Amino acid sequence: MFRHSQIISTRCRARAESGRSRARYRALAHIPYVPSEEAEGYLAELYRRYGGPEMKVDHIIRIHSLDPPSMEHHMRLYAHLMRGPSPLSHIQREMIAVTVSGVNECFY
Repeated sequence: MFRHSQIISTRCRARAESGRSRARYRALAHIPYVPSEEAEGYLAELYRRYGGPEMKVDHIIRIHSLDPPSMEHHMRLYAHLMRGPSPLSHIQREMIAVTVSGVNECFY
């Protein structure tokens, strides 16, 4: 029922396999998740809500599939941080998110 997803971008994987920064990427966790095509009940509802008719959600959301309430909590927190009241504009918040992702070498 469960498959594993390795949380690492293709670019990072290629860098690790080429020998650059190998120690940094050596011990990565495999996080089990429920694929959208195997989701049932509440989890399937959440996949549709956050991933549309094709139920395509980002990896960072999919890892919550073993605990569906945490998926909903994650999305509510994200919505609050990105769209809730703040002295920062939406664009400023997006710029911070992009910068942090870049520093972390995250592909999104």
